[in-house]
Amino acid sequence: MKRVLVSGGAGFLGSHLCDRLLKEGNEVLCVDNFFTGRRSNIHHLLDHKNFELLRHDVTHPLFVEVDEIYNLACPASPIHYQFDPVQTTKTSVIGAMNMLGLAKRLKIKILQASTSEVYGDPEIHPQPESYRGNVNTLGIRACYDEGKRCAETLFFDYHRQHGVPIKVMRIFNTYGPRMHPNDGRVVSNFIVQALKGEDITIYGDGKQTRSFCYVDDNIEGMYSLMNSRDGFTGPVNIGNPGEFTMLELANEVIELTNSKSKLVFLPLPQDDPMQRKPVIDLAKKELNWEPTIKLRDGLTKTIEYFEGVI
Repeated sequence: MKRVLVSGGAGFLGSHLCDRLLKEGNEVLCVDNFFTGRRSNIHHLLDHKNFELLRHDVTHPLFVEVDEIYNLACPASPIHYQFDPVQTTKTSVIGAMNMLGLAKRLKIKILQASTSEVYGDPEIHPQPESYRGNVNTLGIRACYDEGKRCAETLFFDYHRQHGVPIKVMRIFNTYGPRMHPNDGRVVSNFIVQALKGEDITIYGDGKQTRSFCYVDDNIEGMYSLMNSRDGFTGPVNIGNPGEFTMLELANEVIELTNSKSKLVFLPLPQDDPMQRKPVIDLAKKELNWEPTIKLRDGLTKTIEYFEGVI
């Protein structure tokens, strides 16, 4: 049995990771300041004998005894990370330093939940891990994009300078139950609008593409990376290479919800990437991982969840 720290453990991905770690027989220390994490995501775990919740902001040092760290703490949707951009950068950078410092002191392995946003608005499609990105350092998304890029730098510097065993994953669009209804992400936006019978808002012409990975597939990739061979650090893309336009997604959601919602088109936000699709050859080779859940099946489960919460 391991004692595992999950920062951001009450968030969308973090809560599903806590589920998985407990299922494997581990003790879980869930650390969250509830800026975007929600108690409802982990309510079902509060009475679990191997689950502990600690309200804490990772921008402050943390002194605990654990065997592994998954660093997921950071608001991850544009609405949330642009609400307080300075705090977003501090969470990514200072939070990473504090978690790496803890891993260094305890001589333990630490995984960083990085993001496909490190690629910015990519000029290479699809995106391999070797692509260095196209990020506007002055834009409204930079607090998240550059914060995560700096966190990756810190992880590799702690690895080189202090020998900290690291794992770095770059998460592409992930969706599923426990997404925040108001997080501004396209899947939750479309589902909530469709269920309420409201107009579905599409930014730009709707021809921009995304690749959508169901949360169970993502967590499987994350768990596999943490338990991959010694010396394999990543970064490794974890995402679904199936590519869909926003129009295709909107029409799929309307069909699955049997909604009468209409499509309305609004201007494209600043620095919103036109294409996002992972190359997952490295994940297949090193982790024996690839997504298994089709978009339609994942959307059906996600819609069922939102029907119960809105």
